[in-house]
Amino acid sequence: MAKKGNKTDDQFAQIEETLSKTEQYIENNQENLVKIVGAIVVVIALFIGYQKFYIAPMEKEAQAEMFMAEIYFQKDSFNLALNGDGQYLGFIDIADEYSGIKAGALANYYAGLSYLNTGDFENAIEYLDDFSSDDIVLSSLALGCIGDAYMELGDTDNALAYYEDAVSNSENELTAPRYMLKQAMIHEKNGDYDDALALYKGIEADYKSSREGNGIEKYIARAENR
Repeated sequence: MAKKGNKTDDQFAQIEETLSKTEQYIENNQENLVKIVGAIVVVIALFIGYQKFYIAPMEKEAQAEMFMAEIYFQKDSFNLALNGDGQYLGFIDIADEYSGIKAGALANYYAGLSYLNTGDFENAIEYLDDFSSDDIVLSSLALGCIGDAYMELGDTDNALAYYEDAVSNSENELTAPRYMLKQAMIHEKNGDYDDALALYKGIEADYKSSREGNGIEKYIARAENR
């Protein structure tokens, strides 16, 4: 019993010694610690100020600039959407002038889609590849559209790789079954019916209520009968 008491006393003594050393360290380095804490506070304040007084107004300005380009895009006036109309900027200039902020990134996305719709697949790939977003649907669509551009160029290997990336990026019900179906069709075209069948069955199991899941049985039957 005495041994247990001695052990407890030793533990308390070690704790007290550690606390004493910590207090001594703080006392000896108080000035430096104050400087470090002050520097951290300044960095945080500068970051908040940068976001509030520089980034936020720039985002607002870019969104105003992009308003007309989005209208042209919705009307399928892709050349005007890309290049502007002389009064309002197009997606190309917006992506260049506002790179590094969300609106500039979104302009890359729209520019890529516009090029895809006009048949300029190389530029579509370039702009979509420059797009990045935390939005899982948009980022997945961008990867899938790069796959579409490669398909149009006859590069099925790269198309397949980007469709796979689009599914891996987010297994949501809007984009995942779409690009699973496109993968499966490439596999069928290549004669890889087992791989195609696995994808069709994956759509049936996980995305039955999606547009691609509606009627997926006919694709399954076709692959099974090959």
